[in-house]
Amino acid sequence: MKNSVIIKSFPSGIVLHLDDEIPFDVLLADIADKFRESSGFFKDAKMALSIKGRELSETEEKRIVAVISENSRLNIVCLVGMEEDSTDVTFVKAIRQSGQMLEAAKDNEGQFYRGTLKNGQVLETESSIVLLGDVYPGSAIISARDIIVLGGLYGKAHAGGNGGAGHYIAALEMSPERLKIGDFKYKSKDKKTKWPIKPKVQPKIAYLKDETVVIDSLTKDILSELPV
Repeated sequence: MKNSVIIKSFPSGIVLHLDDEIPFDVLLADIADKFRESSGFFKDAKMALSIKGRELSETEEKRIVAVISENSRLNIVCLVGMEEDSTDVTFVKAIRQSGQMLEAAKDNEGQFYRGTLKNGQVLETESSIVLLGDVYPGSAIISARDIIVLGGLYGKAHAGGNGGAGHYIAALEMSPERLKIGDFKYKSKDKKTKWPIKPKVQPKIAYLKDETVVIDSLTKDILSELPV
């Protein structure tokens, strides 16, 4: 009988190989057993997680992360898409990029919202907002100041609703339907790809430069240069 759950460990991450045939609830029980058995090995390490071998919905991915947390002391920092090969360099990069987003969130006073926006939902606030989740197509996040999405931004986002030019929008995965900062709209030069895309950690930041909305890779240098 083949093993339904195989754990491949790296110093900074885990690749979880899953059987694609057995019922999901049975698979969850097997995952719980595996991580309960290996709890002493991993201890309370901070790890990135990649899942291979089985197509999963967002809800299923969240249930897997929850089962791992319930049956071990592991701290799963982020999920990494597996379009690329699994190496520890990939996991270290993912953890470092997530850390940059969290540091920006701490330095940016405002509100925290835990959850995913979808089905036409709109989240609007007069302060800066840090959203712990995704913004799906058809939904929108609007802030009078700055927006940080610790997840995927696939819907609409409008920052700087107070008219300020120094505001920004940052996300772990930036592929918005529409983006606006102050009175300026982002005009993409790339062809849009059909959503959904298997998410992977690629932090980006949108901000105003010479009265034009630009999107760059998120770095501490860019954050320090923004006039906020």
